[in-house]
Amino acid sequence: MKGSKHVCCLVALALVCLCACSSTGTSSPRHRVALVAKSTQTEFWLSVFAGAEAAATEYNLQLTITGPETEEDYETQNRMVTDAVEEGAEALVFSAIDFENNAQAIDEAAQSGVKIVAIDSSVDSNAVSTYIGTNNYAAGQMAAQAALDRVDGPLEVGIVNYDISSANGQERERGAVETFLESGRARITAVINTLAQAESAQTDTAAMLAEYPQIDVLLAFNEPTSVGAARAVEELGLSQKIFLVGFDSNVATVDGLQEGSVDALVVQNPYAMGYLGVESAYKLLTGQGGSLETTVDTSTQIVDRENLFTMDSQKALFAFEQHLD
Repeated sequence: MKGSKHVCCLVALALVCLCACSSTGTSSPRHRVALVAKSTQTEFWLSVFAGAEAAATEYNLQLTITGPETEEDYETQNRMVTDAVEEGAEALVFSAIDFENNAQAIDEAAQSGVKIVAIDSSVDSNAVSTYIGTNNYAAGQMAAQAALDRVDGPLEVGIVNYDISSANGQERERGAVETFLESGRARITAVINTLAQAESAQTDTAAMLAEYPQIDVLLAFNEPTSVGAARAVEELGLSQKIFLVGFDSNVATVDGLQEGSVDALVVQNPYAMGYLGVESAYKLLTGQGGSLETTVDTSTQIVDRENLFTMDSQKALFAFEQHLD
């Protein structure tokens, strides 16, 4: 009898220990991070997502990725931010379509306790802990200098930009324009803002070239506008006349480099933006935010026909296949 009581006590003790272990667990719940992009439709953003997913796997995070269908739809972006907060996101990795009109949604997310990391295109909010992306003013300078270094004589420049409210596009334009004007041999003949869609960019670029046939240098400031501008140049038979500098890596523009409709590309590092954005979110959620820099400049380089097949250029063009060391 005494022995059976002893056994019962041991069983009860074991059950208490088992319940305690199962309630505390050996691993804590995964932190929840939401990435709200400007779009989900381009190779640039697919590369961002690949980097983000790699970091989420490495740091054992629960990651959700959303974005509107077009890079002009800031209202849908704002709803996606609100939805992410309501669904329990603890940190937000965000690329703003509209520097000003996305700010309130970000401020409200931060007021709910959500940590904010900006990538690619920043937002007018003091809640942003760190910005990770291209130095866009310097990238614009780089684009202009690529033309100045490769084309002799006076230049008649046409600029194909996207949404006028996008901070990164405007910074690129400012860097390019100031570099051209400082050279003393370039005139900004025309500037257009078009939808960040290849079809719209092609139509609007063709119209600009028809109105200003003297243009001999074109700059396009993101992936869709570059694809559209390249198509316009090719279809108008102007590949030999116009020197086109585009942005980012796309099958169409890389083909254009080889065929002549594109002369140089300013290639960013979207994989790093995604990876470092999610990694920064993890640090903010685990008390390591003090180690973060306010701004992290991801690498940017010029790829042209001369260096297209070098190892460095191939890594830049196809960065989504690379993993950070």
